[in-house]
Amino acid sequence: MPAYRDKQRGTWYASFYYTDWQGHRKLKKKRGFETKREAKAFEEEFLKQGSRSCNMTFGSMTEIYLEDMGPRLKANTMQNKRYLIEHRVLPFFKDLPLNEITPAHIRKWQSALLADGVAPTYAKTINNQLSAIFNYACKYYGLGINPARMAGSVGKKHADEMKFWTVEQFNQFIPNVPKLPGRTGLSVLFWTGLRIGELLALSPSDIDLEARTLTVHKSFQSIDGKEVITEPKTQKSRRVIPLPEKLCQELKAYMDALYEPDPDDRLFPYTKSYFHRQMQKGCDACGIEKIRLHDLRHSHAALLIRLGTPVLLVSERLGHEDVQTTLNSTISCGNAILMPRQ
Repeated sequence: MPAYRDKQRGTWYASFYYTDWQGHRKLKKKRGFETKREAKAFEEEFLKQGSRSCNMTFGSMTEIYLEDMGPRLKANTMQNKRYLIEHRVLPFFKDLPLNEITPAHIRKWQSALLADGVAPTYAKTINNQLSAIFNYACKYYGLGINPARMAGSVGKKHADEMKFWTVEQFNQFIPNVPKLPGRTGLSVLFWTGLRIGELLALSPSDIDLEARTLTVHKSFQSIDGKEVITEPKTQKSRRVIPLPEKLCQELKAYMDALYEPDPDDRLFPYTKSYFHRQMQKGCDACGIEKIRLHDLRHSHAALLIRLGTPVLLVSERLGHEDVQTTLNSTISCGNAILMPRQ
């Protein structure tokens, strides 16, 4: 396992042959190592990856896992997955041999997460990402056990409190939002239960004021600094939502104020941060405690429950993939309705 001195650059490089997954013999060369030892270590780790050996580092297995998942998941899903893994998982596990990571390692990492003040629901999401990598290694690379599963989970699946506004609170808040796009967009979120990405992707052609409906069939995402329109979150996110008369009037007034919009233009060519700021200004002006943008979706669910809407219809209107997701929300909203926010 030799390494070579690059006399021109004053560094070391690795150069070796390996057999790829199709059985082809190929030359691998990588330059720029500061020491001979680093060049040799690169070759050793690369060959472990190719041989499906579980004594490769956790970092190497993570590279394989992410490369395999890339074509199978939506771009924004992969972006979120990479962020969680790179910032919360790899700093602890990256250089450990995969087959030497124990449940004790996992428990120590979980304790560090909680000590760092990570919210319980976020901690559970991060833990799930770690467990997914070990599951992948067990299924495709012969790892004997998933130490994350043996260590047990951490955090909570659902937040303790489902925050929402009543209709009275929203009506007190909305006139205080300073900008027309902010008032109109926040009204759409409250009265339809749209996700913020669905709102940002809306086009004039998605609004039928005569039929009083809004069609959801796309979502807006910012991926690696690029603004893109993507498929909806799930297949059931494609839906047609009836609109109340008052919201139709607000949408008409807003669209009439636009300068000759194209039917396929974004109706709200803004960002999530814009609506955060508009919401904060409205709350500051009227003295109502601020909730998250996503809590306007919870507020819509709470409104439907208070009106006695069947859970199946609530699920369809919110675009949930399964009714259980709606049941979890309605249980939380139902409990909260008994104790409205002040």
